[in-house]
Amino acid sequence: MKKIKLGDVAEMNSNSYSETNDDWEFVNYLDTSSITQNEMAEIQLINLESEKLPDRAKRKVNFNSIIYSTVRPNQKHFGIIKHQPQNFLVSTGFTVINVKPEKVDANFLYYQLTREEITKYLQSIAEQSTTAYPSIKSSDIGNLEIELPPLETQKQIGNFLYSLDEKISINKKINATLEDMAKTLYDYWFVQFDFPDDNGKPYKSSGGKMIFNQELGREIPDGWEVKTLDFLVKNSKNGDWGKDEPDETHTHRVICLRGADFPAINGHGTLNAPVRYINKKNIDRILEDGDIIIEISGGSPTQSTGRACYINSGVMNRFETDITTSNFCKALTMTNKENMYYFYLLWTNLYNNGVFFNFEGKTTGIKNLLFDVALKNIKIALPEKSLLQNFNHQVSNFFQMIQKNNQENQILAALRDFLLPLLMNGQVGFKEDYNVLQCSY
Repeated sequence: MKKIKLGDVAEMNSNSYSETNDDWEFVNYLDTSSITQNEMAEIQLINLESEKLPDRAKRKVNFNSIIYSTVRPNQKHFGIIKHQPQNFLVSTGFTVINVKPEKVDANFLYYQLTREEITKYLQSIAEQSTTAYPSIKSSDIGNLEIELPPLETQKQIGNFLYSLDEKISINKKINATLEDMAKTLYDYWFVQFDFPDDNGKPYKSSGGKMIFNQELGREIPDGWEVKTLDFLVKNSKNGDWGKDEPDETHTHRVICLRGADFPAINGHGTLNAPVRYINKKNIDRILEDGDIIIEISGGSPTQSTGRACYINSGVMNRFETDITTSNFCKALTMTNKENMYYFYLLWTNLYNNGVFFNFEGKTTGIKNLLFDVALKNIKIALPEKSLLQNFNHQVSNFFQMIQKNNQENQILAALRDFLLPLLMNGQVGFKEDYNVLQCSY
């Protein structure tokens, strides 16, 4: 291997947007906070005929451009561009790195830069900066010294590691589709009331009997009852944030789930839930298969409080220890465990339709869900028991598959993280003429 400076094998920030030369009607814009470990959360579509382009929306990227946030490197806002929408710009908060392909493989360099030791090194530089936030300069990245094996070896390593991440990405896309299918089925059956009738035909569309209900102010299927949400709930558990380290009373080790972890639990994103230690007297706050977690404090300007996630056996199997939730959340145990998926989708439907805005209070600027009030006052049309059983049986397959994919992703990510330093320092390589890994020592 030969050691080189990154700036000798790549160009940085080489292409910028110009209002004079680029006659664009719109821009797709990526901010630094909207990508973490190569997973994009949101791309903003900006209509330049009616909206002002953010000052930081300047950097152009190409296929295989590496983008690396210069603010707080330890937050891992980085990625490599493989697909991009039309008129795509990224923030000047990124350093955009374009490799010289005759010298270095883009995938290889991306994984070099995302090694934990590199992230920690750049964070140490950032913490010495005099700016408002811990930050680095593009030159700090350009001055990094890295070891390069022959180009063909770089390509083998880069392609292998990227294939692992591609499989993880595919599983996440499958998960999103599976949950969309469950939500669509819920909407079809319990919002449009086109659940299968006795003949297997859509109930309402096929002329099923509907009765006007005074409490709900709308028609519901004949035979359905009106109940409040708490009818489906056996009991609720408080969260417990616990402590970073154990002491005389806080001895029980747990994984503590927060609202920010809900997307990853449900199959999207990367799970970063912290390990905590709770009081041994609070064992009743441990989560169980069949529980639903509700975020009762937080929310954004455009979303209410009340995000939810479910805990099934697949979720439980992803952890090597007990699970609890933070004190900004509540965990619900269903009266009938089989109704977990129905309740999760019912609650999510209410959340997506902004119902919980009507049940919010404020404490020192933080929005709080009036949880008990919502449970006792939100009325629903409750289906017959046999219909609920049929629905839960069908959607349980979707959610079990989601968690199976999550478990596979966990294994793949652990394999990638284990092999990454070994491949980079030459301890593990590829057999000559074969794409087979072998130890090199």
